[in-house]
Amino acid sequence: MEEQTKQKGLMSYILKFAGDDKKDYIKSVILALMGVVFSLIPYLLMGDIVRKLMEGEKDFGLFLKEGLLMAVCWILRVVFHTASTNLSHKTTFRLLGNVRTALCDKLSRLPLGTVLDIPSGAMKNIIVERVDSMEPTLAHVVPEFTSNIAAPILMFIYLLTIDWRMALLSLATLPIAMVCMMSMFKDYETPFRRTQDTTKVLNDTAVEYINGIEVIKAFGKAESSYQKFVDAAKDNANSFIDWMRSCIVPFAAAMVIAPATLLAVLPMGAIFTMNGSLALTDFVMIIILSCGLITPLVTVMGYNDDVGKAKSIFGEVDDVLELPELNRPEKSKALPKDHSIELSDVRFGYKEKEVLHGLNLSIPDGSVTALVGPSGSGKSTVARLIASLWDINAGSIKIGGVDIRDMSLADYNTQVAYVSQDNFLFDTTIRENIRMGRASATDAEVEQVARKSGCYDFIMGLEKGFDTVVGGSGAHLSGGERQRISVARAMMKDAPILILDEATAYTDPENEAIIQQSVAKLVQGKTLIVIAHRLSTIVDSDQIIVIQDGNINACGTHEELLKQGGLYAGMWNAHISARDTVEGGARE
Repeated sequence: MEEQTKQKGLMSYILKFAGDDKKDYIKSVILALMGVVFSLIPYLLMGDIVRKLMEGEKDFGLFLKEGLLMAVCWILRVVFHTASTNLSHKTTFRLLGNVRTALCDKLSRLPLGTVLDIPSGAMKNIIVERVDSMEPTLAHVVPEFTSNIAAPILMFIYLLTIDWRMALLSLATLPIAMVCMMSMFKDYETPFRRTQDTTKVLNDTAVEYINGIEVIKAFGKAESSYQKFVDAAKDNANSFIDWMRSCIVPFAAAMVIAPATLLAVLPMGAIFTMNGSLALTDFVMIIILSCGLITPLVTVMGYNDDVGKAKSIFGEVDDVLELPELNRPEKSKALPKDHSIELSDVRFGYKEKEVLHGLNLSIPDGSVTALVGPSGSGKSTVARLIASLWDINAGSIKIGGVDIRDMSLADYNTQVAYVSQDNFLFDTTIRENIRMGRASATDAEVEQVARKSGCYDFIMGLEKGFDTVVGGSGAHLSGGERQRISVARAMMKDAPILILDEATAYTDPENEAIIQQSVAKLVQGKTLIVIAHRLSTIVDSDQIIVIQDGNINACGTHEELLKQGGLYAGMWNAHISARDTVEGGARE
């Protein structure tokens, strides 16, 4: 994949992500070319003025007209250049929006494990900073590359019509400058890649330091954690310094030598003029034109670094966009006849480690099924597979007789609501967080769901009620309050299948009771799968599935499993003993 990325040019990426805006880039190029034409006319008029002066022309009005025409051409040049640049900037912002949209859409289609394997700092860096850093390059590369390459070409063609020898001599310094630039780009990829890698490490370290500041302070690790960040910052700075240090001499040489066209034009032109093979007026015109021949090309060379960075960033974007997605069709091949769930010989593993070993499970439509087992047994994995957060390695998962891999993600998402122990709230109002369950819900419907879920009173107790902004990840609310809003969001979705993955794990007894009452209203007539660490909360389940080491250890009602003894009975006795100890301590 990396080799394919390296073979792509910047323009191929621009055309790929520009979409319908390609025509605006073409318009930008046309405007830039018109600006080039108007930028060349003053040189021709200047040469004509010098020629007429040397021929003895003394008509001031004629010179004034040509001077005014030069001024008009320069103004038109600025007008067309500005219009071209403005259009390319607007088009570039839309292109970057397309890139970010493509990345976010891709994330929604990736297995959860793939997303979790990508450090949040790295992904945020690509979507925000890295993509944003391409704006100056992409906004200028199309019009300015066009104009800065077209202008020298047109000027060189005109020089050929005057004297082909002098035209070639005007390019004499270019090969020397090219050799300097080529030496600078020798092994370019290695130091450039190092700067990108150290930048990623720095971003990841910064995110880790900020997110873990509470733990860092609590355990007195501020000095060592900060030192890790300092080391990453120094390594990042040194990678850029080393790279620039290796480039500065050849780059400076190229920038000084390339525009020095008069080094060859003046002595050779003087010789040709003295031996009569070049007219003096033509010599003067060549001097004027050659001064502006290489400078635009130097500008183009100055973009090489920016173009390389943009290609590297597009390569990173491509790496994400080419990650394997969940195996789902765009259009469902069939829709479920009911909301029963059937797992047949399901095998699944995280990377190389298999977690579920040929698991078989049947969940009837409208039933309440509890998944219990020791920590790490695989019960949350089962819930996440049913929620279609990963693809299974083997076997099948069917909803209403339809394999979930035969349903589109959009259709499947209408079937399942998933509430986990660490549900995420967005940094917006409580009202909008609940409304995410169903985007078309009215304010009245949002408030009605809040009443049903038992969180209306605490919301109205906040300073701004439903318009209270919850902060990043819901940081302005307590754990119990966040969970209650998560349940309200699930109620708003009103999906026929509900999965509660230890939804009350971090709540106090009062909030847990409220959430359980809310869930009781939510699950009427629905298929419910619940994972709970407090076994007393699932004793009334239609069936309890005991999972151990990725296999089903036992299955039955609470009473049946207690009679069987074994793992569940041991877990229940441990739970009762711990609960009695806590309650006894509380009475004392």
